[in-house]
Amino acid sequence: MAVLKVIEILSDSTTSWEDATKQAIERANESVSNIRSAFVQHQTVTVKNGKVDQFRVNLKVTFEVGEAG
Repeated sequence: MAVLKVIEILSDSTTSWEDATKQAIERANESVSNIRSAFVQHQTVTVKNGKVDQFRVNLKVTFEVGEAG
């Protein structure tokens, strides 16, 4: 039986929501093993001088919890 855990990650990018999502997964993968999926819960932007400054995503990342050795 697989046991899965969900963590919440916030990320931003000056390029796009897709880039913010990709960066979040790549960074999470540095410290979390067995990532199975991610759900983009929210997308927002910050505005500076009337223009989009940053794209932000709030992700729910699911990964498999390893068995204790």
